[in-house]
Amino acid sequence: MPRQLAGGLVYATDHGRMCPLCRRPVDDCCCAAAPAVARAAGDGIVRVSRESKGRGGKTVTAIRGAALDAVDLAALGKKLRTACGAGGTVKDGVIEVQGDHCQRLIELLTREGFKVKRAGG
Repeated sequence: MPRQLAGGLVYATDHGRMCPLCRRPVDDCCCAAAPAVARAAGDGIVRVSRESKGRGGKTVTAIRGAALDAVDLAALGKKLRTACGAGGTVKDGVIEVQGDHCQRLIELLTREGFKVKRAGG
């Protein structure tokens, strides 16, 4: 097995995330693995859940598992928030929409071509 495929440095404090193939910072990566490293790993199922824990009793709808890069995830979040007429944010790969909009978001994501499941109760 070539040394490049055997693994190696994944994170360096002075450079951040490192490409496992060319061993350069992800921003300076020169190989084809850069898009694969930047994308979120998942099982291809987008999970929609309602949460209120740790938010002072306020309810948000959380969307997890969309395997999109940061720019596309932000654009999807904007589209979903606009469709619901609510505020929200995108944090750590999770789209949060203020309020309980689970059913509406499931329908919208299904129309967008995602495989969607309701998570939680």
